[in-house]
Amino acid sequence: MFGIPLRSDMWVVGADEVALSHRVALRSGTSERDLSGGRPIIGIADTSSDLNPCNLPLADLIPAIEEGIRSAGGVPARFPVMSLGEDLMKPTALLYRNLAAIEVEEMVRSNPIDGLVLLANCDKTTPALLMGAASADVPSITVFGGARPASKFQGRELATGTDLWRMLDSYRAGQLSEAEWSEFEQCLSCGNGSCNAMGTASTMAILTETLGMCLPGSSTIPAGHPDAYVNAHASGERIVSMVREGLRPRDIMTEEAFSNARIILQAIAGSTNAVIHLPAIAGRLGIRWPLSEWTRSGEGVPVLADVQPSGRKRIQQFHASGGVPVLLNQLKDLLELGTVGAGGVLSETLASAPAKPLSDAIRTRENPLLEGPAIAVVFGSLAPDGAVIKRSAASSQLLIHTGPAVVFRDYADMRARLDDPTIDIQENAVLVLAGCGPVNVPGMPEWGMMPIPQRLLDRGVTDMVRISDGRMSGTSFGTVVLHVAPEAGVGGPLGLVRDGDLVELNVPEGELNLLVGEEELHRRRSRWRQDVALHERGWPVLFQRHVLQAPQGCDLDFLVAPSNDFPERIDPVIGRS
Repeated sequence: MFGIPLRSDMWVVGADEVALSHRVALRSGTSERDLSGGRPIIGIADTSSDLNPCNLPLADLIPAIEEGIRSAGGVPARFPVMSLGEDLMKPTALLYRNLAAIEVEEMVRSNPIDGLVLLANCDKTTPALLMGAASADVPSITVFGGARPASKFQGRELATGTDLWRMLDSYRAGQLSEAEWSEFEQCLSCGNGSCNAMGTASTMAILTETLGMCLPGSSTIPAGHPDAYVNAHASGERIVSMVREGLRPRDIMTEEAFSNARIILQAIAGSTNAVIHLPAIAGRLGIRWPLSEWTRSGEGVPVLADVQPSGRKRIQQFHASGGVPVLLNQLKDLLELGTVGAGGVLSETLASAPAKPLSDAIRTRENPLLEGPAIAVVFGSLAPDGAVIKRSAASSQLLIHTGPAVVFRDYADMRARLDDPTIDIQENAVLVLAGCGPVNVPGMPEWGMMPIPQRLLDRGVTDMVRISDGRMSGTSFGTVVLHVAPEAGVGGPLGLVRDGDLVELNVPEGELNLLVGEEELHRRRSRWRQDVALHERGWPVLFQRHVLQAPQGCDLDFLVAPSNDFPERIDPVIGRS
């Protein structure tokens, strides 16, 4: 026997027909014989899918996880979860993040599950699983599939995503032939796993480790590496002991842990998408902070991860340099060291990690890649509730800029007119893309990094100020202001901008303003009509009616815990089905 009461015992213990039928079903599904109670049932939330090559390495890790669970006395039970692949899901995987989180929570609520192994990798999969685990609040541990290998194009190793954007500009500028563009496509098809730059997948994996929701050093193990299988087995063993200890997400993902995560996001110059995902995860636990906290969290925090797009290297080199434990050691004077995670107390974990990086993929405090903050927040008449910019990937000369707006009403308008020779776009222009927010599309796609107009690209222009209520890929770069709130689709000022209006960006001062008189804005506001393609059925209806704006994490309003002492889930009546 396990020694403590188990949630699953409510299903399997007893001599009546209900418990009997539950034991029969579990024997058929898990091939386990001893199911009379006292052994923790560990759900394995499997997000692998042929439609999501980012998550395919996870399927190979399941046998090792199951073996680890069994060796520790548990019963593994795999179940499928929606696989949120960024490449193929349209309009964006973010539309389905909250749905996958609901799926995890309800699978736990409705089934005899004592603990969870969360199989994560691609961008939105990780926050979805953590949100679901936070709401379900059973002991949980995350296992990552890892980054895909780097292929070579014209003798140079490629960083997934980041080099796609660079090569696209070269192709559009006529610097790559059709044959070379086709060769590049073949080179980019280099295997399964997440993007090997500091994209959203790597960012969220590193932040998961910082929060304590996976084993130390495991978040950046490359796809297919032997250590991935060792970690999978160890994670299977560890989740059983976490059930015994009663160590739940609520105990791990505390306010102090989220403070650490905000600091580390700045130190890795991570994806701006984390500015949406971390509040969404925290919100499930009743934890909140103002958007302005992101800039404050970055003050005095140098960028130490020399990884593309802000740096030069790939995530595999970051891992070889010591990974997250080494990075945390460089910044431990800024961190809350008393937090508890899957690997134990943070201070004890760091005591056993190398004190210095093993290569310059992780910089020292004395030799940072950049001074922080890597990610900053701006407010003003164009963004009353705030907007986000990745300073580390922007052009320094554009961080203070005033220019005339060139406005696109939606994505289709931008794609149709961006290269229209009849539109006067000068290099000092500010490109504005509205209609890309959480409600508008819906789902807030990664459309914010608009291409440079062809005529300017031909003149050697490589960056412009771009402003949107959408998002951008973590592998993207440029002076791009994102997540403008409130979005245009719910009446935000971004929808009132007209061609030629002067827009002022001042990142050092934290300002983003529309330099138009209040009387004129009032006139425009009185004529504004919502232009949103409202869905009439299915999940998008629920999403559009209940999604929160970007500063609140784009969760659904009824899924957010009102406080951190919000009651636990209500378990079902366990009787005949």
